[in-house]
Amino acid sequence: MTPTENFISHLIELRSRLLRIVAGLILSFLMLVPFAKNIYALLAAPLLSKLPMGGQMIATGVTTPFFVPMKVAMMAAFLISLPHTLYQVWAFVAPGLYAHEKKFMIPMIIFSSVLFLLGMAFAYFLVFPVVFGFIVGTAPAGVAVMTDIGNYLDFVMTMFFAFGLAFEVPIAVVMAVRFGWVDIAALKGMRGYVVVAAFVVGAIFTPPDIISQFMLAVPMWLLYELGIIVAKVTKKKAEPTILPPAL
Repeated sequence: MTPTENFISHLIELRSRLLRIVAGLILSFLMLVPFAKNIYALLAAPLLSKLPMGGQMIATGVTTPFFVPMKVAMMAAFLISLPHTLYQVWAFVAPGLYAHEKKFMIPMIIFSSVLFLLGMAFAYFLVFPVVFGFIVGTAPAGVAVMTDIGNYLDFVMTMFFAFGLAFEVPIAVVMAVRFGWVDIAALKGMRGYVVVAAFVVGAIFTPPDIISQFMLAVPMWLLYELGIIVAKVTKKKAEPTILPPAL
């Protein structure tokens, strides 16, 4: 097979995998459309639980009551179809990897997906109650907190993305060490910079209360330390055992 034919075959394979990914996403979305309002109600529960009795959100746009639940359903469809998406990505790149690379990348893909979902769960169950409690509690007397559902969705998506990426820190550390981009000693020497960067990220992506900033920055720092530990362990396992010379 000539290089041109090989390149074309790779493009055809890539197109096939992308179509399967899109098909899986669309199928998941169509299955969730009838439950879009229920999914949005679940997403809105952390804020609604902090509002005074009878408190509610509002929709300022004409089409917002329709499109926001659809966006939530699409987000849920993306999460549900994520294993299928990752499998298609893996099936495309796996033939070009060595056996030891496959052995390393499979757990990395699995753990990265799990950690991203854990980050979202951490935001939903622990961070949102604190953030929304702070926002509602600081509202001046006589001011009714009535958030637009579109703005609420944008805020929640930003928080999910921030915490999901924050929980990927151990994966980034392990891969950086495994591929030789940085060594363990350098990672330990960067601890101070990582702590400062974590609080900067927390200040950017969370509301202006110190508690929610800590709730993003501290896990990032702890996960960085976890990544160093895991990288040290996996590096030792990957190093070949040198046997003493025979007498």
